[in-house]
Amino acid sequence: MIELLPYIWFGVIGLGVIMYVLLDGFVLGIGIIMPFVDNEDDRDLMMNTAAPIWDGNETWLVLGGAGLLAAFPRAYSLVLSALYLPVILMLIALIFRGVSFEFRFKAGRSRWLWGVSFMVGSIVAAFAQGVILGAIVRGLPLENGQYAGGPLDWFAPFTVMTGFALVCGYALLGATWVILKAENGVQRLAFTFARPLAMLVIIFLVLVSVWMPVLHTQVLERWFTFPDALWLAPLPILVGVTSWLLWRSVQEGREVLPFLLSLALFGLGYIGLLIGIWPHIVPPDLSIEEAAAHPSSQGFTLIGLAILLPVILGYSAWSYWVFRGKVTRDTGYH
Repeated sequence: MIELLPYIWFGVIGLGVIMYVLLDGFVLGIGIIMPFVDNEDDRDLMMNTAAPIWDGNETWLVLGGAGLLAAFPRAYSLVLSALYLPVILMLIALIFRGVSFEFRFKAGRSRWLWGVSFMVGSIVAAFAQGVILGAIVRGLPLENGQYAGGPLDWFAPFTVMTGFALVCGYALLGATWVILKAENGVQRLAFTFARPLAMLVIIFLVLVSVWMPVLHTQVLERWFTFPDALWLAPLPILVGVTSWLLWRSVQEGREVLPFLLSLALFGLGYIGLLIGIWPHIVPPDLSIEEAAAHPSSQGFTLIGLAILLPVILGYSAWSYWVFRGKVTRDTGYH
C-alpha cells in the first residue's frame, strides 16, 4: 500500500485538474465567445446558464494545487519556481473574472466595464492555463534537483500554441454548453461558434500529437514502437471517432451530444498527455516516486481526502442536478 501512495496521489491530482478543466472550462468559454455577441440580453442569458454553478468549480483547482503541495512538495516548488509569472497571471485573471461575474449583474453605468473584465479575465486565464500545461509537458530544465532555467523559459512556440489551443477548447466547451442550456436565437448563435471552434480544436489536437514526439524521444518510442504502439492504438482511434461524431453532431444541430463529445475529447486528450509524460510528474527528469513526500505525510493527508472528496463530488453533482434544464430570459441571476 505504501508503494502505491504516490500513484494514488498522482491520480487524485490528475482528477482535480481534469474536473476543473471540464467544469470551469465552459464558464471561461462563455467569457471567450462573449466579445462576438452584440446583444446585451443574449450575453445575460449566456452568463445565466452558468450562474448557479460556476463558483463551485474552483474547488477542483484548489484540490489539484493543494494535493501537489501535500503529496509532491518538490514538484510543487519546481513548478512554481519555473512558472510563477503565468501562474500569477492566471490567478489575477481568475479574480477579475469572478469579481466581474458578480458585479456585472448589479452595476449600472459601469456594467460595460465589468462585462469587458469578464471577457478579458476569461481569455487571459484560459491562455495562461494553456501555457502552464504546455510548459510542464515540454519539460522544465533541472540541475541538481533545482530549477535551472530563467523566468521566461516557459515562453516558447509550443507553449504559446497550447495556450491558444486551450482558449479555443474552452470556447468550444462554452459554445456547446450554451447549445445545451439555451433556446432559439442564443442557441443558434452558439451553433455558429461551435462549428469553426470544433475544427480548430481538432487541428490543435493533431498539432500537439505531432509536436510532442519531436520534443521528447521517449514519447516517440512509446507511441511508435511495438508492443506499446499496439496497446495505445485505441486512444488515437477514439480521438478520431469522437472528433468525427462531434463535428457531425454540431452540423446536425444536436443539443446534448456536442457538449458531451466536447468533454470526451478533452478527457481523451488529457489521457494522451499523461501517457506522454509518464512516469514523470515534471518532465523530463523528475519522476513520480522521486518527487513524492514521505509516506506518512501522504497517508495522513489521504485520510482527509477520503472525507472531503465524496463531499465535493456530492455537492457538485447535486448543484448540476438542481439547476438542470433550459435557461430562459425570465429566469436567471439576480
